[in-house]
Formats: sequence, structure tokens, C-alpha cells
Amino acid sequence: MKNRLIALFEKKDEKILSIYFTAGYPELNDTLKIISQLEKSGADLVEIGMPFSDPVADGPVIQQSSEEALKNGMTIHLLFEQLEHIRNNVSIPLILMGYLNPVMQYGIEDFCKKCKEIGIDGTIIPDLPLEIYETEYKEIFEKNSLSNIFLVTPQTSDERIRKIDELSTGFIYMVSSSSTTGVKGAVNEEQISYFERIRAMNLRSKRLIGFGISDKVSFEKSAYYANGAIIGSAFINALKGKETIKTKVKEFMQRFY
Repeated sequence: MKNRLIALFEKKDEKILSIYFTAGYPELNDTLKIISQLEKSGADLVEIGMPFSDPVADGPVIQQSSEEALKNGMTIHLLFEQLEHIRNNVSIPLILMGYLNPVMQYGIEDFCKKCKEIGIDGTIIPDLPLEIYETEYKEIFEKNSLSNIFLVTPQTSDERIRKIDELSTGFIYMVSSSSTTGVKGAVNEEQISYFERIRAMNLRSKRLIGFGISDKVSFEKSAYYANGAIIGSAFINALKGKETIKTKVKEFMQRFY
């Protein structure tokens, strides 16, 4: 079966909306409800965060959600259990995002096999070095039909971006600025010149922009320079409060359509 991520990009080329949330937040058993409601509300793909105690690239909102999820008892083992039958009712691409340490503890090969078994389409592991991936893990990921997604920042050299483009089988995650994740507001001139630089490179891979996208205006502005955008902190903020998951997700997604 074709990787759902690749199938999505063949079908849709622009304004792809990817939503990130932390597994096990706000409550331990909310993971499936959130994914299911995101699909019903129009998300094109979902990034499921595997909480970690030392999330270096994450801003305060995602860090806090990670802490809460860990307190709730979320682990990779439990997440896989929760996702065991996800493909019975969810068909959009699903990506697991997290740090290398817990994945190594699980065992890279076992982790990739499990992802394939339950229908995960890709991974984002920000602290997995490109060179290590290429020499040690690429075959394992490919054997399990798993796209590993790399991040580029305004500081990434053209040479390295070309290398990432060559190795990518899903999309390139364009980090919009050099800071941590979080709601930043308007897209600024410096970011636009970076977006234009990458666009002018005519890369083979699709590109999604993330970090700081929080509303329809910043989503559409980012999507103008790439194939779509990723929203994380703003969505996690929307999960707070007493309403049902269904209501919170639905109301959040209505902001973008």
C-alpha cells in the first residue's frame, strides 16, 4: 500500500493543514478522540507528539503539555496501544514526532516495525542527525514504509538543504524562525526572505512551514510560500478549558476554513 503522506501530496498541492498535539494531553485517553475529530474537522494530516522530559526545541506551551502527558502516564508503549486500531476509522496521514532518546530506548527497528503495523506514515525526530539517519537507519525506515521528515531553519545552508531534499520521502519541515515553537503572530520580512530563498531552490520535496503559525492569516501567508503549514501551540492552547474535545477541536478548525 502506498504511503498515505505521499498519496496526500499527489492529491493536494497547496494549503495543506497539519495539526500537532501531544499524545496523552489534556487527558491520558484523549489521543484517539482528538485525531478522529481533527480528521472530521478538515485536517489534512496529524502530527502526534511523543512527550519527552527534555524537549529542547519546544516552547513553553508544548513543554507544559509534555509534562502533563508524562504525569498522566503517557509512554511510547501506551501510545502504540492506543493507536492499535486507529486505521479502522481514520484515513488521513499520521506522523509521530518526538526525540531520539525514547525511540532508541524502545529500539529503532522495533519502533519502525510497530509504526508500520499500526499505520503510521512518518516520523519527525528533530535530534536525529542526518548523517546517522543516512548511514544507519535509512534502510530500516524505508523497509517499513516510513517517511522520516527533516527540519530546516533560516541558518541551514543550501548544500545541506539539497542533501535533505535528496533524502526526503515525505516533506521538508521548514522551521519559520530560529527560536523554539510557540505562537508568534504575524509573519515578518526576515521570514519571508527565508521562505523565498527556499522556494527559489525548486526542491523536489513538498514543504510545510511550522513554528509560530497560529491563525488563518499566518497560515495563509505561510502556505503562499510552501505547500502548507503546521500548527501546534495554538491548537494545544485550544485544548484547554471545560468543553468537550469534539467542541474544542471543531471550533479551532473553523478558524481556518
